[in-house]
Amino acid sequence: MRWLTLYARSRQVPASLAAVVISAVTVWALARDGGQEPGDPRLPVLVLATGVMAASIGLGGQDLALDRTAAIRWVPRRAAHVLLAGAVVGTVPLTVPTLETDLATTAFVVRDSAGLMGLAALGAALSGGRYAWTLPFAWLSVSFFAPPPTSVPTQVAAWMLLPPGTAAGTWTALALTVAGTTAYAVAGPRR
Repeated sequence: MRWLTLYARSRQVPASLAAVVISAVTVWALARDGGQEPGDPRLPVLVLATGVMAASIGLGGQDLALDRTAAIRWVPRRAAHVLLAGAVVGTVPLTVPTLETDLATTAFVVRDSAGLMGLAALGAALSGGRYAWTLPFAWLSVSFFAPPPTSVPTQVAAWMLLPPGTAAGTWTALALTVAGTTAYAVAGPRR
């Protein structure tokens, strides 16, 4: 076997990909049944967050001591893992066909998948791969129940639900992507 196949299997990529596809199909079924009003971003954010939480489980390997002593450079591989997982999570909802309306715009999906994946990578660096899903889940919970975003702090809290052109949403997602990817690439998952 090649190293890429072994890496994907050790990071549970097939199971994570299956969970991402199942969550996207579930959202498609909910949107088809009238579960989403036009312009409501909660359903696309929910599918992106579910996909990121499923992908975040693979941010920690089976044996962290083995990962830390390997003779290969982990920094580029970890960064590529986070960025590729964010791209896959963002691609799946865009490929799910809805009846007459799009679930979300491409800019919305790219911003949210990148920010959520950065948040998951930050969670892996802070609390390990097993609990990397907790930061995206916590922020999603806060954004769903936060007051209407009228000030900058509330816009930062609800960045996932803001329209794609909003500066606070874009900058928050960019900061989470850069901070999370850098922290995970350099430090790796916490033990």
